[in-house]
Amino acid sequence: MVDTIENTVGYNFSVSENQEMIRDMVRDFAEKNIRRHVMEWDEAQIFPVEVFKKLGELGLMGVLVPEIYGGAGLGYQEYVDVIVGVAKVCGSIGLSVAAHNSLCTGHILAFGSEEQKLKWLPKLATAEWIGAWGLTEANTGSDALRMLTTATLDGDEYVINGAKNWITHGKSGDIAVVMVRTGEQGDSKGISAIVVERGTPGFTAGKKENKLGMRASETTEMIFDNCRVPATNLLGNVGDGFKQAMKVLDGGRISIAALSLGIAQGAYEAAVAYAKERHQFGQPIANFQGISFKLADMATEIEAAELLIRQAADMKNKGQKMTKESAMAKYFASEVAVRCATEAVQIFGGYGYTKDFPVEKFYRDSKLCTIGEGTSEIQKIVIAREILNA
Repeated sequence: MVDTIENTVGYNFSVSENQEMIRDMVRDFAEKNIRRHVMEWDEAQIFPVEVFKKLGELGLMGVLVPEIYGGAGLGYQEYVDVIVGVAKVCGSIGLSVAAHNSLCTGHILAFGSEEQKLKWLPKLATAEWIGAWGLTEANTGSDALRMLTTATLDGDEYVINGAKNWITHGKSGDIAVVMVRTGEQGDSKGISAIVVERGTPGFTAGKKENKLGMRASETTEMIFDNCRVPATNLLGNVGDGFKQAMKVLDGGRISIAALSLGIAQGAYEAAVAYAKERHQFGQPIANFQGISFKLADMATEIEAAELLIRQAADMKNKGQKMTKESAMAKYFASEVAVRCATEAVQIFGGYGYTKDFPVEKFYRDSKLCTIGEGTSEIQKIVIAREILNA
């Protein structure tokens, strides 16, 4: 049985039996292995590596990786289902699953040589190794071409010096794809991508960020002090790094859009259940128009966000250019996550402001979605550029 949704631009989104099985598997896993620990991990800022190892055993840490490299060999629609299913329970775990799959693993999958793929992807796809991806620096967030981290060729090795900030798994990650400057500052062809394995001398973790939300997803500095790596760790050609990173971020936007959708759905479902159970003036608060209209707005925006995400995922699966569509999906879905989480807290009232109910965490987690992997403002720049240059 296949359910099909058609949107106004003519894309058909089908939910196959395989997708239904994946959704059921992710839901069961999250209920058994994540839900009861959510606040414990959040409060103590615990990055639960063992959970990701279990996800790896199910193939969910290499969703898009072909089976020949140890992955699940699935597409972007299934990948969206995985991220949404995890994020509905815990945004932090959803974020780490997304970052591992789409950034580090996705970069090597897209631009690594066959030898590099065979070397690193099996460990990443099974979560034997956790992956990190380093683009952002302290003074060059969206202005990546001004990065200061350098890599200088010395014989058959690159010597890396500098630091990366806001890196998911920057401390616990076993391997990182790092964007470094190999040419002139400000030149898009002056950036290259190099793989650095944990344990390489000169590669250390710096400050761990104390964050508002997503606290169980580790975010730290990565520091490079005369860090020497084999020249064979270069992904693609010298000077290809910026172009590669922009393509990786196209897929990464789908990841964060799916993460946003999961958070929005989690907040919405909690709000609906509470609105039916909570009685005031002799009736459920869901009967009051002020509450029911909030739920109507949330439901409508969630469905609209999902259609944008499914469209971008469909185009990605087909190998089509989807810079505009992924930016639209990320921009809209992340803003929807914030609005839904905010309204969920409002529906819960005073209880929503306490840590005894889940919407407080959805509220804190949601904001990162409008910032990470390109702020909402950057997404609007991307969208505007695409439509004006069409």
